[in-house]
Amino acid sequence: MQDAVAVPGPANAAATFYCAATGVYASTHPPVALPSDPSLSLVPHIFARLPAARPDAPALLDAATAEALSRAELRRLVSALAAGLRRRRGLRGGDVVLLALPNSIAFPVAFLAVLAAGSVATTMSPSSAPAEIVARVRDTSPALVFATPDNVGKLPSLRVPVVLVPDAFHLADDGAPEFAPFRELLLFDSEPLPAPPVGQDDAAAILYSSGTGGRSKGVVLTHRNLIATVELFVRFEASQYATPACDNVYLAALPMFHVYGLSLFAVGLLSLGSTVVVMKKFDAGDAVKAIHRFKVTHFPVVPPIMAALMHATKPAAMPLESLVQVSTGAAPSSGGLIDDFVKAFPHVDFIQGYGMTESAAVGTRGFNTSKQKKYASVGLLAPNMHARIVHVETGCCLPPGSCGELWLHGPAIMKGYLNHETSCAINDGWLRTGDIAYFDFDGYLYIVGRLKEVIKYKGFQIAPADLEAILIEHPGIVDVAVTSTEDEEAGEIPVAFVVRKSGSGLSCTQVMEYVAKQVSPYKKVRKVVFVESIPKSPAGKVLRRLLKDSLAASAVAGPTGYSESNSMRHSRL
Repeated sequence: MQDAVAVPGPANAAATFYCAATGVYASTHPPVALPSDPSLSLVPHIFARLPAARPDAPALLDAATAEALSRAELRRLVSALAAGLRRRRGLRGGDVVLLALPNSIAFPVAFLAVLAAGSVATTMSPSSAPAEIVARVRDTSPALVFATPDNVGKLPSLRVPVVLVPDAFHLADDGAPEFAPFRELLLFDSEPLPAPPVGQDDAAAILYSSGTGGRSKGVVLTHRNLIATVELFVRFEASQYATPACDNVYLAALPMFHVYGLSLFAVGLLSLGSTVVVMKKFDAGDAVKAIHRFKVTHFPVVPPIMAALMHATKPAAMPLESLVQVSTGAAPSSGGLIDDFVKAFPHVDFIQGYGMTESAAVGTRGFNTSKQKKYASVGLLAPNMHARIVHVETGCCLPPGSCGELWLHGPAIMKGYLNHETSCAINDGWLRTGDIAYFDFDGYLYIVGRLKEVIKYKGFQIAPADLEAILIEHPGIVDVAVTSTEDEEAGEIPVAFVVRKSGSGLSCTQVMEYVAKQVSPYKKVRKVVFVESIPKSPAGKVLRRLLKDSLAASAVAGPTGYSESNSMRHSRL
């Protein structure tokens, strides 16, 4: 993973963006001026940037019902809900509110209102298992939970007030008794409160990430970080195209509880006046219908959504002619999938991007011109961002064309992990991403592998340590290690290597069902391999590479599917 020159080029070609003396890569884009007022917070910044013209234009639109929320209504509802949270619920600066909500036109309102009230939002999948919810509540100590009627039954006894949030605001107006507490929070729009004492350096959100390895950790993002997301990711990308951003229509199929969807649909795009068409959950057929019905121009995706879109359409008959851009991130895309997509939809500008929860989704973004179409690259560094490519063994900084660990530095980098957890992720302001990458001689970044252990299932992060902590509690399991294997549809799937207790008749199905009861659906173990021992280093570290190699070897030797009947073939590693 070091020093291999991947792209030839003249010795001085990188002079404009790479400094050999410091080993630092700079963005090829001009710097963007960020707000200097330390007392500024995210929501006033978003609404100051939102175009004043056309207040009745739709900001958010429900894909299933076509219910729309105008720009003016967005402003009013965020202000009203923020006031209600402070007056009726007594929220104070720094209080945490947990959002266990699916995509809806109410999600951005709830998220922004929490921040406008001076509180901190933490988001999680609405399909999270009770044990995961308990862990989040224990970690963040929320003063309030926002949930839906669909998932409130799964909430354990939290001793935390729960408010049910409707998918659409007309439901809050129809007198449904379960939404009465939410309606009461919206009654304060005519009684403005003074702005809470919250500034750029205060915490705004706690999002969870597996980071560079280990169990999931709470990433503390400040208002400054999210303002950088607005300016350096969303607004900057829109500025690279000639079409006015307020005319763009985005399809929101990515989950808003994840940093990718949150940064776009609940934060950045609302400052541009673009229309966001919200899908509660992704369905390929429904997505195609929404694209046609609402004349969608932009569709941010993850690779599995891109593949599903290919399977759901026949480009000759359904060319999705309104689409201008499809952008992908959160997980690597295969070269074959990219080639097939570009051939099927030649009129669509396909780009990749790179960002992390720890960088508030800011990192790189691709841009295609008539001269440069680098589909395999994740693009150029965002303005104001810097990078290093660091040799994984010597710690030396590497020049263009050389592979090493990617480090990032800039205004979007997180404040840190919640509860001051010891971590080497940040080194003197530099975020160690755990990804192996290189820059070419034009400044384009390519991701070639990962040092970190995180599993990417359909773009969602899964920490092996989280699954291992659950499995080791099973009375029939002596030792366990979790790794991943490649999957055509999902990208990667979790595989559990299990050492059974002597005499145990534990089956693969029982292991998978045990985990499934305690985690979100995307975190489920998909394969189980029974082994006699888990390979470990002298220091006790699990040698996951040996486990992955055994999976690769079995794929070459025979069937890729593991069942109870064949798993014992691979018991010796």
